[in-house]
Amino acid sequence: MNWSDALIQMQYNLGAPQELSWLVQGITYFVGAFILANAALVLALVLIWITRKVISRIQDRIGPNRLGPFGLFQTIADAMKLLSKEDINPTSADTISYQIAPVLSVVGVIMALAVIPFGAGLIGADLNVGVLYLVALGSIGIMAALMAGWGSNNKYALLAGFRVVAQLLSYEIPMVLAMLAPVLLVNTMRMQELAQAQSLFIGPINLGIGWFVFLLPGAFLIYFISALAEGEQTPFDLLEAESELVAGFHIEYSGMKFAMFFLAQFLNSFFLGAIAVALFLGGWQGPFAGQIPLLGPIYFMAKTFFIYVVIQWIKGTFPRMRVDQMMQFAWKVLVPLVLTLILVQMVVMKLPLPGWINSLLVLVANIGVFIAVLNIMGSYFRREMVRTKRSFEPKSLIGTMQPVNTSSGD
Repeated sequence: MNWSDALIQMQYNLGAPQELSWLVQGITYFVGAFILANAALVLALVLIWITRKVISRIQDRIGPNRLGPFGLFQTIADAMKLLSKEDINPTSADTISYQIAPVLSVVGVIMALAVIPFGAGLIGADLNVGVLYLVALGSIGIMAALMAGWGSNNKYALLAGFRVVAQLLSYEIPMVLAMLAPVLLVNTMRMQELAQAQSLFIGPINLGIGWFVFLLPGAFLIYFISALAEGEQTPFDLLEAESELVAGFHIEYSGMKFAMFFLAQFLNSFFLGAIAVALFLGGWQGPFAGQIPLLGPIYFMAKTFFIYVVIQWIKGTFPRMRVDQMMQFAWKVLVPLVLTLILVQMVVMKLPLPGWINSLLVLVANIGVFIAVLNIMGSYFRREMVRTKRSFEPKSLIGTMQPVNTSSGD
């Protein structure tokens, strides 16, 4: 039974009249939305603390350790500071775009919670187009960044707004196509059914380890790389490249409006990991999750936090890419590979062969794509290790510069 059905039945048991069914459903969905929205805000404080702790350990630092146990209250103090800061509005800004952009960026991310299957029956709305719903929400964040850059009436913010459209739209294509791989396997877009399809029964016991990542490693790798770019994480964090665009599209924002963009960024990274867990890592499936329902949400959150820690590990380890390298990697590497992968999977699934042979062919195609992406990334990092810091060698100037005489007699 879904949580909504259980809550509706509880209201009827408490004496709610059948004639007011519309009110009972309204109360039910209001309670669910209220819990999810506030849980997302509290979750952001935990994610910021994890980011600081993980990166500080990588960089041989301690991280927050003064306020509260293990520095847990530091993010609360930072939130209070941002709430008390002055809200400065540029006089020449486009008021509507400037004011709506921060709210839109957060709302677009929180709305993704509606279709995330946290456990068996624990999903806000099990839409029959759940995957398509998540894809559509990606455009809201893109529009929010573009509105912020345009509405600020600042040339640096505007350039960053153009860059966000180029980056996010480019990497959204391979990410969406990679999400299509498990959809083709199960023949559904319902997030709950995609999670349930990753069970593995041995007799009556569900081990819950029939994860699609074992069959679709190539699609998972492409999704994960694209999710790093969609979440504006290293090495794709060019939307706020200080050396080029000061601070990105949010340069003219202050106080809580400034914080809302980073709130959306932290939550977006976490929810992209949650989508990866639901599509490729079994969702809430795990050993004995079918027999003990409480284990389902625990498995789901543990997997999602693990993905988030891996993202922060990459953030504290890898250098930032150039914008031309980032775009070339999307259009010349990821898009052709994922298109080939999806085409092969569609053809193989239509072949009149036994199911295990079809699965084996799909696995071989995914392993080929997996190896190709790793080889291309490895060759890139090897080139970067030996590349000179100069963009060109000024050989034509060597030997032509005349020394300057600085003696006092001249």
